[in-house]
Amino acid sequence: MVFSFLVPIKEEVLDQCELLPSQSLGRQIFKHTSKEGLPELAKANVAFLGVNETRNAFGEPKEVLDLSGIRNQLYGLMMGNWNTNIVDLGDVNPGDTVEDTYFVVKGVVAELIAKDIIPIVIGASQDITYPTYRAFDGLKNMVNLVSIDSRFDFGLDEDQISTHSYMSKIITDKPNNLFNFSNIGYQSYFNTQEEIDLMERLFFDYYRLGQLISDITLAEPVLRNAHMVSLDARAVRASEMGSSSNFSPNGFTGREICTIARYAGISDNVSLFGVYECENNSQSFQLISQLIWYFIEGLNFRIKETPDSNSDNFTKYTVPTDNESLIFYKSQLTERWWVEVPSIITAHTKTNSVALLPCTELDYLEACDQNIPERWFKAYKKGFN
Repeated sequence: MVFSFLVPIKEEVLDQCELLPSQSLGRQIFKHTSKEGLPELAKANVAFLGVNETRNAFGEPKEVLDLSGIRNQLYGLMMGNWNTNIVDLGDVNPGDTVEDTYFVVKGVVAELIAKDIIPIVIGASQDITYPTYRAFDGLKNMVNLVSIDSRFDFGLDEDQISTHSYMSKIITDKPNNLFNFSNIGYQSYFNTQEEIDLMERLFFDYYRLGQLISDITLAEPVLRNAHMVSLDARAVRASEMGSSSNFSPNGFTGREICTIARYAGISDNVSLFGVYECENNSQSFQLISQLIWYFIEGLNFRIKETPDSNSDNFTKYTVPTDNESLIFYKSQLTERWWVEVPSIITAHTKTNSVALLPCTELDYLEACDQNIPERWFKAYKKGFN
């Protein structure tokens, strides 16, 4: 059983938990300990998993991540008004080879997803996104991946998999289950023009840091369609992460990244949340633990809803255009928006049918001015060509 490779939480972390208030996460989470073994998964909703593999980190060897330091900060936070059962499965230590580590990560994550348990993976390097993506093999035919990152991480074809090239492996390796890839927060000076052109050719979505900072709500519809989310902590600016030399002076603020994490939690579809490239300092540990808290907070506010013109929970808006009308729906429960992508866009596809896409109120207002967002065209060119 692949769970037998998991390493229990360190005793010093468990000892500190005994000093925490009863309302803290540390006292409420069921933990993998050397004495009690693995926690019961039958009633679990969320599972923490640490991964300390660093051999494919880009550039110089990366130091081992202090997962106990992150746990100490996370466990000290107070529980929200949640109905979530959380387990901490401990850590995956490096195997004899990187592939051995990937094998364990993939196996554990696959079993959790199959049991409808959402893994929160905390990793030292972002190439761990690859085995978590492979965990969907046999579980979901088409996967939507959202990366919160200043880079696209394509690398070069001849590169071995690393924190800066894992996406190339996801795109090219079979079985190819990737339906859509979206990047939130890229910074142009970190990405080659060839990578930007590749995003265009593959009809992937990407949003510059400046766009998101101007209106952070733009991230919500992107995350609403995601099945897995990979967050590179280096998307956060250095001053928020303890001013490490590995971080850029530009990036998301702590408040913005926590908002994005909450959007990921609220998404009906997100089955996996990964946080990578963390740094070993107290400020970094605090922010990582807080954004994880916000993800779980969002999870507790999930509402499964599908727009229906016959439901009193939705308001239907019809916007006439030069060719035909656009149909928008607004939820009265969550105030989220959807649009029916009409046959003017899907006429060249094999299905020739309308479909619902998450959108924003701004998209509706733009449509009222006869402006149709480019990403609506991308979604169906990619899916049905």
